Amino acid sequence: MREKDGERAVTRIMRAKLGDGERLDDLGIKGYQIIQKKDGFCFGMDAVLLSSFVKVKKNGNVLDLGTGTGILPILMEAKTPGRHFTGLEIQSEMAEMAARSAALNGLEEKIEIVEGDITKASAIFSHDSFDVITSNPPYMVHDHGFRNSNDAKAIARHEILCRFRDISGAARVLLKHSGSLFLVHRSYRLSEILNCLSNDGLEPKRIRFVYPYREKESNIFLLEAVKGGKSRMKVEPPLIIYEKPGQYTEEIYKIYGWKPEEV
Repeated sequence: MREKDGERAVTRIMRAKLGDGERLDDLGIKGYQIIQKKDGFCFGMDAVLLSSFVKVKKNGNVLDLGTGTGILPILMEAKTPGRHFTGLEIQSEMAEMAARSAALNGLEEKIEIVEGDITKASAIFSHDSFDVITSNPPYMVHDHGFRNSNDAKAIARHEILCRFRDISGAARVLLKHSGSLFLVHRSYRLSEILNCLSNDGLEPKRIRFVYPYREKESNIFLLEAVKGGKSRMKVEPPLIIYEKPGQYTEEIYKIYGWKPEEV
């Protein structure tokens, strides 16, 4: 049995066809791996935190807007009982790489990567067809802060190809009634984002602020908004990243599913 499993793993790796400058990273869950560019945009902690905040019911149909490397669909497949996961990505190279990651893990039947523009998502997918939509969108407004010279990194971090209102508008059209949009974003943009969601009929229902250290201010938040939901929001306990420099809190180690022996 082990030999057959090993043969299947080798076959999947061969199917993944790693290109120049690409690497395989272990996700630490269900033996899953992901393909990433050594010098390109790679997923960060924000995506991992969002994957643990998302709630997907059994047989749920999930769409990830701006999927990048495909990290969220892969992690959600591992962590939730959802039936099918779709990732929408505008960058051809990223979309192709994400599709290979799905194939690498034998998830072609459960994860579909679609190349396309978030601003045109309502024309790509059927309306009112998703139970859950997720997004780890670009945080920086188009003209704010340093823009990385690497196009893939710039697009991932700055609102160059889409703005938050595009994500909110797509969720308004594509979510089923009572469906949920889950997102992670910068805390300083909270007021703008809450206003945008409410205008699109997506009522903020659950929020959790994330802090680098207990004594620091929040830098990001995790949010659930419900299409057609009533006006009432639950503020969950804070999520602290570091106990001290170089050491995560117990909750972060639990989210990642590992802990160094010396901690």
